[in-house]
Amino acid sequence: MPEVTIIGGGLAGSEAAWQLAGRGIPVRLYEMRPHTMTPAHRTDRLAEIVCSNSLGADGTSSPAGILKRELRSLGSLILRCADESRVPAGKALAVDREVFAALVTERIESSPLITVVREECTTLPQGPVIVAAGPLMAPALAEELKAMAGSAYLSFFDAIAPVVTSDSIDMTRAYRKGRWGQEGDYINCPLDRERYEAFVTALVAAERVLPHDFEDSPSWFEGCLPVEVMAGRGKDTLRFGPMRPVGLPEPGTDREPYAVVQLRQDNREGTLYNLVGFQTSLRWGEQERVFRMIPGLEPGSASCTGTSTSTRPQCSTPASASGTDGGTSSSPVRSPALRGTWRARPWGASPPPA
Repeated sequence: MPEVTIIGGGLAGSEAAWQLAGRGIPVRLYEMRPHTMTPAHRTDRLAEIVCSNSLGADGTSSPAGILKRELRSLGSLILRCADESRVPAGKALAVDREVFAALVTERIESSPLITVVREECTTLPQGPVIVAAGPLMAPALAEELKAMAGSAYLSFFDAIAPVVTSDSIDMTRAYRKGRWGQEGDYINCPLDRERYEAFVTALVAAERVLPHDFEDSPSWFEGCLPVEVMAGRGKDTLRFGPMRPVGLPEPGTDREPYAVVQLRQDNREGTLYNLVGFQTSLRWGEQERVFRMIPGLEPGSASCTGTSTSTRPQCSTPASASGTDGGTSSSPVRSPALRGTWRARPWGASPPPA
């Protein structure tokens, strides 16, 4: 069997390489990072997750869970590494994204039948090829595929929710509970009607980042809308979407709050939590102002905002922060900040050097 070329070392490319190698087929896997970075990625690791750390439902009562079961039975590398880097998320499969990417990278690079080539693939090579480069592929290759397809076809939608430290959450206001009595892996921040409506009003009116050249506008991926876009579609949209309160009665009562913001563990240590369904394109200062209206996340403790260039969330308390937050996601950073990112940056801190 001739060597197969795979372009792109993301989830699909890594899985394809592993499956081919497992069948005795040699693979040449091209990954341009770290020599050429994309606006979304931060590391040189294969299978780096640049959006949510949740891979979706894992129970066999859902289509996504059934698919995962089938993938496990077929020896999926991605599912094996996800299981080994799993963090609590109720019936969903969520991972510590850095542990996950490190596991995938180590196993791909240790395979004797997989050669990882760290350079751009600017044209389609001869022989069998799998293109798994995603929409942020090398520009020359994107142009070649565009010419072959006869039209523009690549779209990029980034979606990363805010991340906060666990010790910044006021647990006298928030509570742990899983929906409908499931495992209490989520922290819930309840809102009454007055707080919810004030939050939605502020969210819709907040200033947003202008799209960058690599982002598509004004089209959106309906499966992962920024929270402010959802809020703009109607005052109850969030309450019947990511902020739905059903099955989450407050402790000691059988009464459900008017709306709930759920926090999901983001790393294995349990020191970081992300706001579920809260991917955003708000400017840094607006994120601080609006998201601090959520009960349990009010001012007075640590805070996280940020850009796509941070390696991990870094948080500071108000006492250690200085200056006012005039920063925006369009500040000069090593790579453009992305619509929907809220990666960590201490209050008042300057962006990384260009």
